[in-house]
Amino acid sequence: MLKTTAGNGKSSPARVAVVAAGVVSPLGFGLSETLDSLREGRDCVAPVTRFSVAECRCKTAGQVADERLINDQPDAGRARRLHRASFMMIYALKEALTQEPRFKPELTVIGTTSGGMSYGEDYYRSLYRHGSLRDSPAWIANYPAQKPVIDAQEAFEISAPCQVIANACASGTNAIGHAFECVRSGRYERVLAGGYDALSELVFVGFDSLQASTPEKCRPFDRDRTGMVLGEGAAILALENLENACARGARVLAEITGYGMSTDNFHLTQPDPSGIGPRRAMERALQSAQISADSVDYINAHGTATLFNDAAEGKAIGDLFGRVPISSTKSMMGHSLGAAGAIEAIICLLALQHQFLPPNINFRAPDQLADLNIVANEARRTALRTVLSNSFGFGGTNASILMQKFEA
Repeated sequence: MLKTTAGNGKSSPARVAVVAAGVVSPLGFGLSETLDSLREGRDCVAPVTRFSVAECRCKTAGQVADERLINDQPDAGRARRLHRASFMMIYALKEALTQEPRFKPELTVIGTTSGGMSYGEDYYRSLYRHGSLRDSPAWIANYPAQKPVIDAQEAFEISAPCQVIANACASGTNAIGHAFECVRSGRYERVLAGGYDALSELVFVGFDSLQASTPEKCRPFDRDRTGMVLGEGAAILALENLENACARGARVLAEITGYGMSTDNFHLTQPDPSGIGPRRAMERALQSAQISADSVDYINAHGTATLFNDAAEGKAIGDLFGRVPISSTKSMMGHSLGAAGAIEAIICLLALQHQFLPPNINFRAPDQLADLNIVANEARRTALRTVLSNSFGFGGTNASILMQKFEA
């Protein structure tokens, strides 16, 4: 392990590089399609096709097409057995390893909230309707949250230990943050990190029953916002000690420089209106990176388009950063829960690489309660060096990561 030595003789924290990434989401399959969707401000939310939503207020979601995700698999029998989430993880990991085939992870850290939830639904539905559990071995075997991660690793003969973080909607960002600290501390040289979640009827109906989902367009930070829409997907980032990556000639896509988290314990489903929880997470990310708030050029906000969440996050951002450009890309793809932070980290990565601000679509009128610089409806070209990605969840779980353009 190569480490930097400070002037006092003590080892300073290792710098952490992102050397590869892979993603599948409603925005597209892979980095290139995702980039195109972001630049064009595509609305990738559509009517739900996976299950009936006839009795729900909300009837839309961001979905990943099965015909591309599953039907092209060479082993048809395996495709029938595995959960859709496994194929999302396999696709994301394949893209990352195609970019960096020499990357040999020592640890994998993945965030999720639902795991194989839809197989649990199938199990109980079959038991209730038919009194039969003929297919229960496959349902039970593929239900655990770690199974899609194991399936992806086995597909590429990776035997690294796997850690799964389930911390509401902050899970994906927590996973990347934990992996970042594992490399930064010098305990590991190479770690895979990310998140996944597949659309589940139980989760969909749950959010709808809370009236958190909208029957209209998803409008984060808009004055007339009426709620969120759900999404799905998976994303993987390959993190490596920066000095080691450079020494072996790896291409560095970006550098992760800071991570912060907090819990505000205000309410089970609502944040503290003061914004103290999100603010503490962002402040701790800045402290971790040892930079000031005015060094941040763009914030990819959590931005669910729910009334209270956007208000609390908007207040925290306004108080801490002033008029920094912000957008919520959930407006384009929905909220993929445990995968959201990982997908949005890759969106930040693309923004740094291609020097643009991803748009916050469906935006019509600013909220009079917060003076925010929303990247409204269209992507903008700009110079970016440091970006922040936020993920906040039920129970007051808050996480933020900082990413910086790598300059050799």
